Amino acid sequence: MTLWEAIAVLAAGVGAGMINVIVGSGTLITFPVLLAVGIPPVTANVSNSFGLVPGSLSGVIGYRRELVGQGRRLRRMGTASLLGGLLGALLLTKLPSGAFDAIVPALILLALVLVVIQPRVAKAVAARRRADGDPDGSLVLLAGVFLTGIYGGYFGAAQGVLLMALMGMMLQEDLQRINAVKNALAMIVNGVAALFFLFTSTVNWTAAGLIAAGSLVGGLLGAKVGRRLPPVVLRAVIVVVGLAAVTKLLLS
Repeated sequence: MTLWEAIAVLAAGVGAGMINVIVGSGTLITFPVLLAVGIPPVTANVSNSFGLVPGSLSGVIGYRRELVGQGRRLRRMGTASLLGGLLGALLLTKLPSGAFDAIVPALILLALVLVVIQPRVAKAVAARRRADGDPDGSLVLLAGVFLTGIYGGYFGAAQGVLLMALMGMMLQEDLQRINAVKNALAMIVNGVAALFFLFTSTVNWTAAGLIAAGSLVGGLLGAKVGRRLPPVVLRAVIVVVGLAAVTKLLLS
């Protein structure tokens, strides 16, 4: 990896850390950059999972006030995310690499659609929030978190968008508190996937380290200033980079 390539990966880590805390879908920034510097898709995905863990942790720290009083909720949903993330990581290592090459473009396109329609989804699900009961124990919500964990362990782009949509529909809760839980669940999925990959897959430690350093800074910045940034700008960046990734994958 050349100096300029290393700088590009580091910068991508910063951007991904910020976007993951604010919107989700930071993988759509880091993954195509790793491909662009010549790292194979599966190795890039594994290295990316390692690199984004510190960014997720810094996002959780930045949203620690919003997590107060949500311990019971985090235990339930965190267990579902952990099991889902572990299964997703297992699928990545067991399926042939050709399957990953074929699936990832479709996953990225799906993630881009979710990013684009996120404002409409947020409005729709907000209108359907439950007025009473104990939604934390909903089997539908827990199943959705589990399935999102599988997706996050396998690839991960836009898992934050999926989690926000699910919890926005099922929980009668402030959006910032939901976002705090989203960051914690994403950290769990990334962390368990990274731990699994440590013993089962090849990691490009240079790339992982650069993304880790960048995402740690980006996560802290995202938690502090992210709410002031225009969401439409972030979504536009994600879409442009994601389309570039799909194009590269389809042409390679």
